Amino acid sequence: MHQIAIGIDLGGTQVRAALIDKHGTIVARMEEPTEAQAGPERVLSQIHGLTEKLLAATKSSVVVGIGVSTPGPIDTVSGIAKDIPTLSGFADFPLKAELQRRFAFPVSLENDGIAAAIGEWQFGAGRGLENLVYVTVSTGIGGGVVADGRVVRGRKGMAAHIGHMSVEPNGALCPCGNHGCFEAYGSGTAFTLRARTRAIGCEETTLGKNGSEIHARDVFAAARNGDALAKRLIDEEAEILGRGFTSLIHIFSPDAVVMGGGISHEFERLQPGIQAYIGQWAMPAFKDVKVVRAALGQNSGLVGSAALAFLAKRFAADTFALAAHH
Repeated sequence: MHQIAIGIDLGGTQVRAALIDKHGTIVARMEEPTEAQAGPERVLSQIHGLTEKLLAATKSSVVVGIGVSTPGPIDTVSGIAKDIPTLSGFADFPLKAELQRRFAFPVSLENDGIAAAIGEWQFGAGRGLENLVYVTVSTGIGGGVVADGRVVRGRKGMAAHIGHMSVEPNGALCPCGNHGCFEAYGSGTAFTLRARTRAIGCEETTLGKNGSEIHARDVFAAARNGDALAKRLIDEEAEILGRGFTSLIHIFSPDAVVMGGGISHEFERLQPGIQAYIGQWAMPAFKDVKVVRAALGQNSGLVGSAALAFLAKRFAADTFALAAHH
């Protein structure tokens, strides 16, 4: 019988669900906008509804479990969401218990950055590596770490909130409430804000000149057309990312840094600048660490959350075998 896992990627914008096999292949997937302000009951109903629709189409498969990737901070040891800024009503909410109540198969819960790191490690750009740092550069900056062939989860399963290391003392205000965080400078949101601010009154740019709102994709498009300001903004973004990645390389000594998230769609344009910064400022022994693009694109977290279900099943089988042996 064909074994599959259900992967759920719960985001502030979309809830995505997929059936994924043990090779990391997406068999079927569905998504819908997250009713982020409607409260936990409604969001959990969305997850359950999407799952039911997917399972209705695949009668011949055995579900090994469901893995759920969710924004943090979330205590994955107790299964309690501490306070998810992008989802209303999830402060101190027993997310894992409430999910388990709705499903007949085992539920695994993971912070979204760690889930995406697992996806890339098991099935993507980090396959076969013992050490990797995954960084998602999108609305915010998040990530996950694999060290010595093991996922780094830390206290309460909340390790690798890498967007909130400080890169600028007394710097820009971050959504977390602190000042000078990596996220406040390097995220897609920060990049877009910088572009909008700098385009005002700038004569040598086409950005915003037709009265339209500037988005990240507009900056990259303008740069391809030779826009001087757009080129500078992208070079600055690459340097900011390079600075953050260099710190992560010094701390974790990875075989590679895997970059995902919306901004990674322009990886080819950013990578030379990021790599140049690492080449200039990393300590000599770390200069050769490469930054690579996530292979699974926006599916890193979805595939990683399903991988959790397979890993949990394998762990349970190994534990049972060990107990039987003794």
